[in-house]
Amino acid sequence: MTLDLQKHRAEVHGFGRLQENLRQIVFGGNDGIVTTFAVVAGFAGAQAEGVLEFGTMAVLLFGFANLFADATSMGLGEFLSSRSERDVYYKIRRQELTAIAERPQAERDEVLAILDHRGVNDADAAQFVDVLERNPDMMADFMMSYEFGLSDPEDDNPTVNGIYIFFSFLAFGLVPLAPYLLLPADPSTFYVSSFATFAALFALGMLRWYATLERLVACLSETVLVGGVCAVVAYSVGVLIGG
Repeated sequence: MTLDLQKHRAEVHGFGRLQENLRQIVFGGNDGIVTTFAVVAGFAGAQAEGVLEFGTMAVLLFGFANLFADATSMGLGEFLSSRSERDVYYKIRRQELTAIAERPQAERDEVLAILDHRGVNDADAAQFVDVLERNPDMMADFMMSYEFGLSDPEDDNPTVNGIYIFFSFLAFGLVPLAPYLLLPADPSTFYVSSFATFAALFALGMLRWYATLERLVACLSETVLVGGVCAVVAYSVGVLIGG
């Protein structure tokens, strides 16, 4: 029987593209919000001291420069890190296959030790290892997961991961700057930007909850708290430097 695993995951377990790339979306979105709000908060903090005055163009110039530069850096960084993880995985897996072929008893003992540590009784463990020994690829996959804690990156696409990071960073990072596209750079605009920033963090927390359906309060509070701490730090630095 042929099973379409991707269709099965989506229809039975609700595991779709959102869940698959949730890490990139949350990581890129949170970083985008914090990065651009740091620019806005830094300017506002300096202005609050009455020493430095900045116009709307200055806020937008620095904000958009940071937004696109950091989005590109984050996207390419995700691409490179994903590629590196794939290279490490396949290198170690090749070593495992070699070990299985050349030192079968040692690898058998390793599997038995892992199963014993997880509470599998001796009889079941022995039968399980017998099956694995007849299927070296499956045995290698088992060792990669339980000995090294590495997941198979076969379905992981570094290019797609980088794209998700890039566009998530841009989409969420634009929110703190949006008020300055419509209003002059004065204290009231900063308050609007602050509200928009926390609304974006709230939306990101809701997205986490929607994808996981776990702990709504925790998803929201963690996301808003992390972003809020970064916002306070950025504003405080602006006050210190401006003063």
